[in-house]
Amino acid sequence: MQTYLLSQQFDTGSLAENSTACPANATICKGTSCVLPEDNFNETLSIILSTVLTIMLALVMFSMGCNVELKKFWGHIKKPWGIFVGFLCQFGIMPLTAFLLSLVFNVLPIQAVVVLIMGCCPGGTASNVIAYWVDGDMDLSISMTTCSTLFAMGMMPLCLFVYTKIWTDSNSIVLPYDSIGISLVALIIPVSFGIYVNHRWPSKAKIILKIGSIVGAILIVLIAVVGGILYKGSWTISPKLWIIGTIFPAAGYSLGFFLARVAGLSWHRCRTVSLETGMQNTQLCSTIVQLSFTPEQLELMFTFPLIYSIFQLLFALLILGGYRVYRRHRVKTKTDVEKTEEKEDSKSTSSHAKINGGFVSNETK
Repeated sequence: MQTYLLSQQFDTGSLAENSTACPANATICKGTSCVLPEDNFNETLSIILSTVLTIMLALVMFSMGCNVELKKFWGHIKKPWGIFVGFLCQFGIMPLTAFLLSLVFNVLPIQAVVVLIMGCCPGGTASNVIAYWVDGDMDLSISMTTCSTLFAMGMMPLCLFVYTKIWTDSNSIVLPYDSIGISLVALIIPVSFGIYVNHRWPSKAKIILKIGSIVGAILIVLIAVVGGILYKGSWTISPKLWIIGTIFPAAGYSLGFFLARVAGLSWHRCRTVSLETGMQNTQLCSTIVQLSFTPEQLELMFTFPLIYSIFQLLFALLILGGYRVYRRHRVKTKTDVEKTEEKEDSKSTSSHAKINGGFVSNETK
């Protein structure tokens, strides 16, 4: 057990008056030197946080499974072009973007690792909600989220191995692939159970889905609050991580939409792929980071998933607002055109009736 040596200087008079100069919990007290036991509060809180994160993430993934309908999911598996485009965006564009941003901004190796972990994470469940509000393809959105979660078991370790070599070859950082792999494999159990529940009890699955959405929001707040207590210096980080956290989700949304359009997908599917690409599973990233790295390393990297979460939600709301304005303008314009055509038709009908002595044929009615 580590101990901390505290030396306090007292004059002879005060020492004589107060024989209990050492704290009450001192294990050894000799003269003016006291040996105190190590404070295990942070260690205990870290264990509690890791346990709570794991349980709550399992509930979030369980609720995600409750959103999957086997027939529709199987339909996309039979015609996998949309899922394939999403796969290229999720495990092609995002890890590469994370790698390039880390190089351009020259962040610390451990910070580059957390940026890459975020880039290799599967899509988050919040993308399904936003996809609904922007009139996206909901079946494709849910199928992409599910498939990216399944593919992440192999693709996340592979992408991390490829892209982090320039930082891990010096042996200054050792990636805990076993911890990351266990975390990813463990996700399959709640997702599979959720799919089964939705298949057997669809009405109950909808209730669980709502609970899971609330738990996901609580999880982000819990990570921010408890993480701030555990890693007090974690929010005092280089502005570079804030800049990366701003650019990264915006790049994901933009590049995902562009690649989907190049691949020939329809506009509503392009919106879906864009959201699935930019909205990452930040809760998973925070859990993996918390379970895999030391407190000293977490001081430098723990806040990045929270930064990304803030800006991915902000940009998603901007996309939603922009789409709603566009849709309202488009509907208004379309209505004006239809009214103009109706007026022209009524005018031509009345003039035709006058010419023909009030007779109107059935074709003009």
